[in-house]
Amino acid sequence: MTFSWRHSRAPFRAGVLALMMTATLVLGGCDTLKDWDPFSKKEPPLPGERIAVLANERSLRADVAPGEANILLPAPTPNDNWPMAGGYANHAMHHVAVRDNLAEVWSRDIGTGADDELRFVATPIVANGVVYALDTESELTAYRLEDGDTIWDIDLEPDDDDEGHVGGGIAFERDRVFVATGFGIVFAIDAKDGTIVWKQRIGIPMRVAPTVRGGRVFVVTVDNNLLALDARDGSTLWTHQGSQEIAALLGGASPAVDNGVVVVPYTSGELYALRVDNGRVLWQDNLISVRRTDAVAALAQIRGRPVIDRSRVIAISHAGVMASIDVRTGRRNWAREIGGTESPWVAGDYIYTITNENELICVSRDDGKVMWVTGLPLFEDPEDKEDPIVWTGPILASDRLIVAGSNEEALAVSPYTGRLLGVVELPDGVSVPPIVANGSVIFLANDAELVVYR
Repeated sequence: MTFSWRHSRAPFRAGVLALMMTATLVLGGCDTLKDWDPFSKKEPPLPGERIAVLANERSLRADVAPGEANILLPAPTPNDNWPMAGGYANHAMHHVAVRDNLAEVWSRDIGTGADDELRFVATPIVANGVVYALDTESELTAYRLEDGDTIWDIDLEPDDDDEGHVGGGIAFERDRVFVATGFGIVFAIDAKDGTIVWKQRIGIPMRVAPTVRGGRVFVVTVDNNLLALDARDGSTLWTHQGSQEIAALLGGASPAVDNGVVVVPYTSGELYALRVDNGRVLWQDNLISVRRTDAVAALAQIRGRPVIDRSRVIAISHAGVMASIDVRTGRRNWAREIGGTESPWVAGDYIYTITNENELICVSRDDGKVMWVTGLPLFEDPEDKEDPIVWTGPILASDRLIVAGSNEEALAVSPYTGRLLGVVELPDGVSVPPIVANGSVIFLANDAELVVYR
């Protein structure tokens, strides 16, 4: 299976790019995406009803006219590792470099997949040429990124508890893999041989991947308690308690850490900035829309990971607020009534995210203006409006935004115009966003298939 699409090179004017790009569709039985050639001879149209790949109806409108966005992005740069959820501790990955044409190089079954009771919430990670992946029954496996060979695996399920499998996730620092679990246990695993270095019984389940920075492991429990653990032995350095929330979405957002500050989001919609050394609160915000009183606003959770980028915190809540906040003072630079559950992706002067209405959008980092809006497919059966599609992502890799869906497809979209560039079929639906490391794009499908493109 091959990713193959024609795309722009930054910096291009969005208006010019719009004349050069068109959608590339995958026909039944095809597993390869052909480059679109604007100079090729036109073929007669295929018979049958035509259904748009991308949705036409939008609930959000761009603040600039088509062709006036003039989006410029930093050049793609290599990224050797992806050591934790969101990439690095600050979750600011910008523009990652991969090849123009990506082909599947290997895939592996990592263990138990998702079903009606078990769900994937932990993204794979990559460190020092090794991919680490956690299945839905808490089995952690290390694979060599080059060829997929298994290095080691370990079952982290306690002997006396097999009901807490919806775990938080994994992170890497200094030759150790740290795992937060739904069993209320944090593990430190030797990255070389898979042996347990230490384990700390928190006693409360975790649904969020840990964030590790500077010898501290930050974990969040289901009752909105942040713990800073010593990476050497798992001892508790300090804790912080947010407001408890009765209802929450599956999964959660890992804290962001940068320059001595940890920004932690809670299911209550609260966002706290604390000092990493002692947990002292620097500021607090609440990303709840005061204008909304519907069921969406009732779930205030910040499920997308906040991003710390050049002294700003970028965050979005399910309740309908997207904001840019000064990391030191807590003052809002701007806020928009935009809700979402996926992590924002910051690149240069722009932010990309998926809204609650399945819209992929580009927002100005400077003032919050919406530059373009692209509606993603809402249903697998759009005619009868059945089987809603859940999209995850985006990531930005060499001039294309990549999103993956529960409909067994990944889409490539232009970051300059929002136009569809290509589609590729995946072995199953996807619930966690893809990652990019060492020139590879890695997907974890719901059937527990780990697929690597390079």
